[in-house]
Amino acid sequence: MDVYRSLLEGNKQWVQEKLGEDPNFFNDLAKGQSPQVLWIGCSDSRVPANEITRTKPGEIFVHRNIANMVVHTDMNMLSVLDYAVNVLKVRHVIVCGHYGCGGVLAAMGSQQFGIIDNWLRNIKDVYRIYSKELDAIEDDKARFDRLVELNVMEQVFDLTKTSIIQNAWRERNLPIVHGWVYSLNTGIIKDLGVSFDKSSQLNTIYQIEAKKVELA
Repeated sequence: MDVYRSLLEGNKQWVQEKLGEDPNFFNDLAKGQSPQVLWIGCSDSRVPANEITRTKPGEIFVHRNIANMVVHTDMNMLSVLDYAVNVLKVRHVIVCGHYGCGGVLAAMGSQQFGIIDNWLRNIKDVYRIYSKELDAIEDDKARFDRLVELNVMEQVFDLTKTSIIQNAWRERNLPIVHGWVYSLNTGIIKDLGVSFDKSSQLNTIYQIEAKKVELA
């Protein structure tokens, strides 16, 4: 059986397994979703959000891209963020990177890959910001791992700069934004200890005033 057909067969088996566990599984799932978490992760096929967190369909709203980036000109990411925060009313937003990330590794070098070079430039900016710390790390793997962590931390910070997050904080004190890193070697998720909520003091240059309502 080729790969294509195996996907369809796998789906049939999965359906039967779910119905065996709960005959109403799909009927209940079709009624709607109310996830408490938005996951912004890497597109890497080895980092499936639901599986590594042992969560069920409907429990995590997921956005994935190369190297789990939060780019303020990325309308795809912003649309997902807006829907998750303002419609689904998620309580947590998690940026989850992973050690061994190919996008981060590529950004550390000078090789040209194609259109993705424009995307990787954002990670190069992270390196520039932390170049003193990173250049002081002599071991290549340790430097690579640290850039993975710093990249996640910067993406978490970039989320807090958005009007979407800041307006939500004004209206309902949520969501809380977190940074995680997943290990492909151990399967363990590391909480980087970077969390932002309404009480976090952002630099004033990034603080956005509330919208003013114009009276007719």
